[in-house]
Amino acid sequence: MRHRYNPNVPNNPYYYYPWYDIYQTYQSGRLPNGNGYPDVDPTVFKESAEAFRDLLNDASGILQKLSESEDFAHQVMDAAQKNDIDRVRELLESTGIHNNVEVDYNPDGITLIMQANVEGADCCHLTMDLRW
Repeated sequence: MRHRYNPNVPNNPYYYYPWYDIYQTYQSGRLPNGNGYPDVDPTVFKESAEAFRDLLNDASGILQKLSESEDFAHQVMDAAQKNDIDRVRELLESTGIHNNVEVDYNPDGITLIMQANVEGADCCHLTMDLRW
């Protein structure tokens, strides 16, 4: 007696195991969206871009004040030369910045490092090196 082909019989070498496809899909790293990566969520990326734009606005305000006011630039340089970091920060904050600014200076110039947070995590840094 000859057996007929039946794809639903596990003894058959051509039997289809549906769970095997699911197992292979996840083992290979291919996800259901078909491209091998999780679905994209641009929310944090968008918020980081907005936070960085805010940093740029603050930087622009500082640069505008430094470039337009020789007296302001003199005050910043004088406070830095006297190693009065609190006065340097106070002067920079007087430009109306909204973000924290770290200040480092040496005889050649000043470095301003600005950073912002998104959802409580550090997301963006803007570093400006200005020579004097």
